[in-house]
Amino acid sequence: MVKIFSIAELDELGGLPPAPRMPPFNPGQCRAHGCDAHLVVLRDGGVVARSSVWWRERPPLSGHTLGVIGHLAALDPSSSVELLEAASRQLADHGCSLAVGPMDGNTWRRYRLVTERGLEPPFFMEPDNPDQWPAWFAAAGFSPLANYFSAMNDDLSLEDPRIPRAEERLRQQGVRLRPLQPERFVEELRRIYAVARVSFQANFLYTPITEAEFLAQYEPVQACVKSELVLLAECDDQPVGFVFGIPDLAQSRRGAIDTVVLKTVAVLPGRANAGLGNVLVARCQQAARALGYRRVIHALMHESNNSLNLSGHYAKPFRRYALFARPL
Repeated sequence: MVKIFSIAELDELGGLPPAPRMPPFNPGQCRAHGCDAHLVVLRDGGVVARSSVWWRERPPLSGHTLGVIGHLAALDPSSSVELLEAASRQLADHGCSLAVGPMDGNTWRRYRLVTERGLEPPFFMEPDNPDQWPAWFAAAGFSPLANYFSAMNDDLSLEDPRIPRAEERLRQQGVRLRPLQPERFVEELRRIYAVARVSFQANFLYTPITEAEFLAQYEPVQACVKSELVLLAECDDQPVGFVFGIPDLAQSRRGAIDTVVLKTVAVLPGRANAGLGNVLVARCQQAARALGYRRVIHALMHESNNSLNLSGHYAKPFRRYALFARPL
């Protein structure tokens, strides 16, 4: 049985116990992410599947009215299919023509499913899911809408021959690179956000978030950041690009950390900044090598020409992901 709760009714979910192995419900997250409803599948008095749906604030996609399915958890194929079917009906009832998921409202938050795991264990800040979930989405009528990959550079001595010329041209234009100043961490995040909110506008299914939510996402990792791995590019004291690398702290559970996760690189659009993304990636990898790291993961990139251009010279894909969709 599926029950549907509005935002105003979320507190009532506290009286519905989760089945064993179900993750705890977080009503604060639902409210903070602005979902329009939350669905649960009940069996023997316990919650065996849940998700949130969004139909008011949603990403744009030409030719479609999107509805979003996120905050997903399920224990088995039957409950997951029942949940995804009910969520799709709910979105269709509110005028949506395409259901997209899993996505916690927008692409700044958790989204996508691992579809090809490979041999590498999960890395720090990587979204993960049970290996069965893609098949469960397929059973509910979903198919991949967009594909992504993570790639590994295990030879940090590799150099891109284009970098020196691009670096010199940028230097002549007044662009300078510097490491993050940890004593000004929040202010540095604001400068990073100023670039990200503009640079990411061309990304697939982009929707903006507030500076406050961006800061809330990154402030918890402050203690994990090594300033040498976070580089800001500036021109006339204004940020024009950045690269955000962070040690793979997930390795600490297995032994020594020898890997850096290159999580994000962003550059303001315009011909003046051509090549800056490649320079930032190269210098982040150089900094990782100087700190004694052996590998760099180029994380969670869309399978586009730009991502391949930034990563392809150094790294080989080892994990693949997909965002799924279903016509309504």
